[in-house]
Amino acid sequence: MSRTIVRLAGALLGAAVAFSSLPAQAADIVLGASVQLTGPESNTGRYYKDAYQFTVDKINEAGGVKVGNEQRKLALKIYDNQSDVNLSVRQYTQLVSKDKVDLLLGPFASNFALADSAVSEKYRIPMIQGGGASDQIFSRKFKYIFGTLAPASNYFGSTVEMLTKLDPAPKSVALLYADDAFDVSVADGTRPLLQKAGLTIAIDERYTSNASDFNSLLSQIKSANVDVVLVAGHETEILNFVRQAKSLAVAPKLYSFTVGVPSEDFRKALGADADYAFGMSAWLPSAELKDRWFGDAAKFAEAYKAKYNYDPDYHAASGAADVEALAQAIENAGTVDPAKVRDAIAALSFDSLYGKIAFAENGQINLPQTVIQVQGDKLAAVYGAKGFMEKPKYPMPAWDKR
Repeated sequence: MSRTIVRLAGALLGAAVAFSSLPAQAADIVLGASVQLTGPESNTGRYYKDAYQFTVDKINEAGGVKVGNEQRKLALKIYDNQSDVNLSVRQYTQLVSKDKVDLLLGPFASNFALADSAVSEKYRIPMIQGGGASDQIFSRKFKYIFGTLAPASNYFGSTVEMLTKLDPAPKSVALLYADDAFDVSVADGTRPLLQKAGLTIAIDERYTSNASDFNSLLSQIKSANVDVVLVAGHETEILNFVRQAKSLAVAPKLYSFTVGVPSEDFRKALGADADYAFGMSAWLPSAELKDRWFGDAAKFAEAYKAKYNYDPDYHAASGAADVEALAQAIENAGTVDPAKVRDAIAALSFDSLYGKIAFAENGQINLPQTVIQVQGDKLAAVYGAKGFMEKPKYPMPAWDKR
């Protein structure tokens, strides 16, 4: 018995020695985020969770990220903030102080990014986020927050430019916006654009976020016989707005929304009632957008749809670009040291599936918005940097004339 035990112990020791002599595996680089997976913002929040995971998996399939002479894999740690901004701040604090993640990805929505970026700044851990566009996020001279959405103040820039070239020319505009950071920034930037274009702002109204009743505002629009309605809000608000516009037979010549139109779910929810709606997008799945990991944006969109069974819009594309930007910055820095990665992010200039990633001094990129419109069963790119692309369906007919 004793000889058997000795032989067994010797065998185990030999195995242990053999195992310890194997090459050490480099630890995963952990990217942390708090995202809206439940609650009122979850329908858009899932784009970020899915895009983050999809891109991490793609990079890992290609061998991971080269850090100096090591090849290291990426890993994700994601919490559900339940669409609660205070919970999101606590979760980001836990990610950096207790979980010790290496780098940060962002949440959805400007009010979340505005609050959560204070955590990344305090702990000096870089955060790249594609969910918050409010100018307020980038006006504080923070050094550790970067964003891949264009400035909210110029979301309607291409739309206003298009308005000046329509026939018959619209003259009056209703500007409606929710009372959160993103939508206030949109409104603040849109007013001077409208004034410069010679358009009259007939109605300028701020409403409470998550509002469900737009009857009063729609009655004002109908009474004023406004030509154009521009709405900055959340997807559920826009759905309610369109449904109630139909109920009250309010049909201006054109209406455009900051969110919703690019989303497959939005168009499915409204069905034929989504027809004629204008929106904007900083990204379309073009094969011309070449990408190191996916090949191009069209291949990314095809593979994404196959995996998640819904079409990616600019939210998903910007989320994927966030992961790619962190991976590229790590390789450029040759380390995961937060301060060095931060400097590498600030110096980035590379082509991604989302477009050119090169951050301005304030940490934000500025991709031009393409005006899009629901035209029957398709989403048409109508107006861009070079003018009209496809003919817009304009003016919008009365609801009973469709």
